Amino acid sequence: MPERKRVAVLADSDTRWKWGALTARRLVPDHQLTGYLLRGRATPTARQLGEVGVRADRLSEVTCAEFLAEIEREHYDVVVLALVGGAVQAVLHGARALWPKPAKRPVFVTGYVGVVYEKLADGLLLRHGADLVLANSRHDADRFRAVYEGVGADAGAVTETALPFLGGAPYEPAGSRAHTVVFAVQPSVPDSRADRAYLLERAAAHARLHPDREVLIKLRSKPGEHTTHLEEQPYQRLAEKIPGGLPANCRLVYGNMGEVLDGTDLLVTVSSTAALESLHRSIPTAILTDLGIREALGNHHFLGSGCLASWDQLDSGLLPEGDPVWLAAQGVLPGGARAHAPAAGAPGAAEPARAARTSAGPAAGAAHDAYALARAKAAGLVAATRLPALAPYYTLTTAPRYLPGILARHHLAPDGTRLPGAVRPTAGESRLRRRLRAHLREAARGAYRHGVQRVAPVIRRLGEL
Repeated sequence: MPERKRVAVLADSDTRWKWGALTARRLVPDHQLTGYLLRGRATPTARQLGEVGVRADRLSEVTCAEFLAEIEREHYDVVVLALVGGAVQAVLHGARALWPKPAKRPVFVTGYVGVVYEKLADGLLLRHGADLVLANSRHDADRFRAVYEGVGADAGAVTETALPFLGGAPYEPAGSRAHTVVFAVQPSVPDSRADRAYLLERAAAHARLHPDREVLIKLRSKPGEHTTHLEEQPYQRLAEKIPGGLPANCRLVYGNMGEVLDGTDLLVTVSSTAALESLHRSIPTAILTDLGIREALGNHHFLGSGCLASWDQLDSGLLPEGDPVWLAAQGVLPGGARAHAPAAGAPGAAEPARAARTSAGPAAGAAHDAYALARAKAAGLVAATRLPALAPYYTLTTAPRYLPGILARHHLAPDGTRLPGAVRPTAGESRLRRRLRAHLREAARGAYRHGVQRVAPVIRRLGEL
């Protein structure tokens, strides 16, 4: 019986852990998973990890330098980097320092957790150098290759896949049960208190206008917790300010997004990746235009989707349907329809598009495996006797000012080697001392989060910043 492959996932937030662990499952189906959480402001809590619902055989918290020491000491076949771009770049340069010549080393994989609507060039170039850079759709794959080729970098690592958490049962209309509207909020979009309060008040107003509907405000985190993005204005606190409170048929909820979508009849959001999960299941989905269609909000990504709508239109009964051709380009159509959908404007595009509407449930795409190519590439690299040294685009020649700063933030020297003292020796350290250090870290994080969510908004308001 072949030995199970060993996979390590390094993630820096709850959503990236979900993406990384599920990507590992798709790439290497039979594997032993070791999870690492990168120590930082967004390190997820036990509650957040439990809500994600993806478990590892072993899970520990590390710094970048400690992770590099781990993968040097332990043999891993595949390493999935579910991190922000700067951290990915630091690990890639650290790995290059560990294996500067062709050697038997792990296969390094990275990508994006959802919609890529900002800092495209910056984020992509910071991910360049990985063996596989996964793109969640044909649209993204084309954009990623264009960026790499535009700077003369090798684009061969770019591999089209799909979001690993797309799935679940196809949508079935409510029937006798209550019609459920879910407003999927985002930690930093919009960012102003006034705009966030407006959206919450509109959701509450929708509940009052439709007493037969249940309106759920789907939250990402509890006050004091952080996710991928900073949340300075939590909806929990804004809800306390609504005169008379939320109506009886409108409430705040937590939980796994996939489970929430099981009972959803209309998904409403500004630009959350939850919209792609919803559309994949053929659930009516609305991308809000109340605050405009702007790059800063990310809802411009959904131009042509057929889902752009305002609360006024939703109050009047609109149930937006995703455009099948747009969905196909975004990788959220089931494989059977996606594989055969003609390009927008091509002859006969309308007929397959209409057919796609009726076959948009996940079961329809069972014949198409979005990860087949990536899995084959990864297997070939794992089987290789030796792999060449990693070669990121950013070097001391191409980015002599930018790169050293990125590496220094992760306690790495300009050549990628670990700085003295970057890895704290634990041999002989008592359990009490380790626990004390962990409690001190948690206290410091709590103080930081309190400052972000409580103190910073007050300072800005007083200073009229």
